[in-house]
Amino acid sequence: MLAEQEAVEEQCPTGCYTNLLSPTVTGKDTIPFLLFDKKGGLFSTFGNVGGFADDSQCFESIFFRAERVCDCCATLSVLRPVDVHGDTLSVCHPCDPDFFGLEKTDFCIEVDLSCFSAIQCLSPELVDRPEPHKEKKHHG
Repeated sequence: MLAEQEAVEEQCPTGCYTNLLSPTVTGKDTIPFLLFDKKGGLFSTFGNVGGFADDSQCFESIFFRAERVCDCCATLSVLRPVDVHGDTLSVCHPCDPDFFGLEKTDFCIEVDLSCFSAIQCLSPELVDRPEPHKEKKHHG
């Protein structure tokens, strides 16, 4: 697996593999990513099942943050998808029109990396993305 990763790194020098655990983007500590199973489908999981943690509802997410990688196992934290107002969404597609950004959570999942065929890194700017400022209309 290491040889495969090194080959990918040589072909895709701007890829995120080497930076997942220690991002190099100034002011950001998270590189969000998507995982694809061996059939090409997006991997998803759930956060806050039962609604016991904080004030948010249970949600489904396809967005993750790497916490630890050891051999073929990884601990991933589930990133909470939010709309432009910061409300929790259950997002199963990255192009969902209501999807605006991501929030870090304490919900984690252990995965066997041999079950996946691809990873797609996303912009670190999606995490804790500020709500856009609305332009004030001046009536003259």
